[in-house]
Amino acid sequence: MAKQINRCIELLQAGHPIYYTHADALSYENGRQQAQTWADFLIVDFEHAPFDVVGLLAFMTGLVDGGPTPDGFRSPTVIATLPSNCKTRTEVEANAWQVRQVLSAGVHGILHTHARDAAAVRAFVEACRFPFQTIGIGEQLGQGQRGAGGQDRPAALWGVTPQDYVQIADPWPLNPDGQLMLGLKIEDRQGVEMAEPLAATAGLAFAEWGPGDMGMSFGYADAHDPPYPPELETARKTVKAACDKTGLAFLSSWHDPHKTEQENVQFLFDWGVKVISCQSAETKEIGMRLRPR
Repeated sequence: MAKQINRCIELLQAGHPIYYTHADALSYENGRQQAQTWADFLIVDFEHAPFDVVGLLAFMTGLVDGGPTPDGFRSPTVIATLPSNCKTRTEVEANAWQVRQVLSAGVHGILHTHARDAAAVRAFVEACRFPFQTIGIGEQLGQGQRGAGGQDRPAALWGVTPQDYVQIADPWPLNPDGQLMLGLKIEDRQGVEMAEPLAATAGLAFAEWGPGDMGMSFGYADAHDPPYPPELETARKTVKAACDKTGLAFLSSWHDPHKTEQENVQFLFDWGVKVISCQSAETKEIGMRLRPR
């Protein structure tokens, strides 16, 4: 493949951190505007917001029509969360239609929530893959479960033929040519206990520790930002260690009110965070000064 579709993969392969923000309104007009975003990728939040695939498709179309991006890509990378969780294989299989819907709208990845069970994570990866893909099959993964017939629309949005789309719409780095990034939120006590086998699942690219939900699972109504109580400190270090062992990029924010924004960003770099949640373009600019590309 001459050029990456997913800019974030190119950046991670080069050893650079990536910065993201939320997509906000799912409309064609906002898509055209966000095509010039400062962020390396946009998160579409279906975990808490209404599951609006019609709006998502309009947004993705606007991104393409408003492009190319400042980096010369057809559109920014877009990663969606889902309304369902990744707690059990049964839950993931029953809600695999959500995976099919967002992928068919042209997104470049999915961040699944409340991961607790390795079998559920395997089901998640399988739901994202076409059945003819064989990399990783038999070791951990079963056959892909994504069906034919929905590839024309995302192929057009990606600017490739349907035949090429089905080849590259596969998880990276499991498939070196894959252009999908799959991630996990390991964000509660049960997930922490299983952090290592969860992170070791073939087909994942990144994971986070979800401090807001993690705090609630330990009995705190609002512990999203530091300083954290001891249980949460242990949890974040456990999830980060699991990511380090299995080679996943780690996602985190860090908004310590006792530090400057530059000190907060430097902490993330010192801690080895590769996927950084940004509240503004200024945070990315600080990061670029501290660690230029």
